[in-house]
Amino acid sequence: MGTRYLHTMVRVKDLDASIDFYKRLGLIERNRKESEAGRFTLVFLCPPDQADGHADVELTYNWDGDDSLPSDSRHFGHLAYTVENIYEMCQSLMDAGITINRPPRDGHMAFVRSPDNVSIELLQEGESLPPQEPWASMENTGHW
Repeated sequence: MGTRYLHTMVRVKDLDASIDFYKRLGLIERNRKESEAGRFTLVFLCPPDQADGHADVELTYNWDGDDSLPSDSRHFGHLAYTVENIYEMCQSLMDAGITINRPPRDGHMAFVRSPDNVSIELLQEGESLPPQEPWASMENTGHW
């Protein structure tokens, strides 16, 4: 009996805003489960070419809110995704009002945060792109 990765679960406060954020990263909604009895919604998103259920982020939305959770209830570091062109992805996210916390100065790696403060690492697929402005000179913003 082997072990295999299935998904990473993150709690979200605004389901629509979170879905919009992850779709801007290029993910698609693979599955959705509503529980009237449990008063929650689960939304599973993944890269389009990984819709086999083994690379999901599971957004958990509790209908009655999560305000009672301790502030340190998310014991993990970040989610990571490769992207075809890190500069184009970061520009698209910036154009949507998303802060680039760690710009891709090296043409390889950037960090952003979801509406629920989840750290997302973006990595250039394949070789790093040559350094390019405005990214090469851009400072970090906030935490990542």
